[in-house]
Amino acid sequence: MKFRGSAVPPPAPHRLQRSPWRSGVGRNINCPMNRSTRRLLEIALLAACWAGVSAGSDPAVSSAPATRNLRVVSMNPSLTRMLIALDAQHVLVGVDEYSADHEPAVAALPRVGGLFNPSLEAVVALEPDLVVVVPSVQQRDFRTRLRELGVEVIELASVTLDQILESMQTLGDRIGRSEAARERVAAIQSTWIDVAREASLRPRRSAVLVLQRDPLYLVGGGSYLSAMLDAAGLDNAAVEYSEAYPRVSLEWLIAAGPQLIIDSSDDPVPAIEHWSRWTSIPAVAEGRVVAVPQGLVTLPGPYLDRSLRTMVAAIRSVDQDSGASQGAESH
Repeated sequence: MKFRGSAVPPPAPHRLQRSPWRSGVGRNINCPMNRSTRRLLEIALLAACWAGVSAGSDPAVSSAPATRNLRVVSMNPSLTRMLIALDAQHVLVGVDEYSADHEPAVAALPRVGGLFNPSLEAVVALEPDLVVVVPSVQQRDFRTRLRELGVEVIELASVTLDQILESMQTLGDRIGRSEAARERVAAIQSTWIDVAREASLRPRRSAVLVLQRDPLYLVGGGSYLSAMLDAAGLDNAAVEYSEAYPRVSLEWLIAAGPQLIIDSSDDPVPAIEHWSRWTSIPAVAEGRVVAVPQGLVTLPGPYLDRSLRTMVAAIRSVDQDSGASQGAESH
């Protein structure tokens, strides 16, 4: 994941009832309940909130049967992955460059550019009934022009957890795969709640999720990835940044002193080797630096349940390694 200026759009308003699953919610409540009790209440509230959301789809979104007559162009890899997960790849007639390079199911389809270089001509030539995009400043003129030409464009946000779940349901409704979308959304919600319950039994720690090392980009408080850290029992040290993916200084990171560093950058230098230079950071001093697969964990899409489980497994592995190391040093 490479960042250029304001490449990542800010979270957009959405119709779903917001879940309480945002880092920091409920942690400064002035009440006599202890932290564990509040945590369990947050989880119960999340389950109740999601149960209401999953009960039905949004009536404002038109639904169409998933037939091979529908022609769809996807301009974003997350949306492409959603269509594939909903068993609707047959409606696709064109995809963005990243999707074509990383998704074998659509590798042979025509390419229509990407976030920074969408090709209006290539899209129009495919005669699509629908073009699905994520909200972005970079493609604003592109979306406007398509609509002027009479092409239906749906903007589906994918920054926060709620947005991703809503986007998947909206997409499923539009292409006639509502039930498949509901099942996938429910699977994500169920895993999120299960992981959070498991994590509530363990002490919480501060952590950062590194997206890029130089310049240094982390996950801020406005992203589904921050919600993922929260569900895994971690306090996002960068939650003070409201933007989803803030650029921070190394000095800030050292001062923040996270107890765990999760590194998902694509830098060829191993994470442990790279961060070993800053031993004043508690995570480094305690050997709690772990790398996670970039595409699997940090790409929003239809399998956030697997992403969360992958992150939890990585955290447990580094805890075991660190514990074994410290035990050996004590003998």
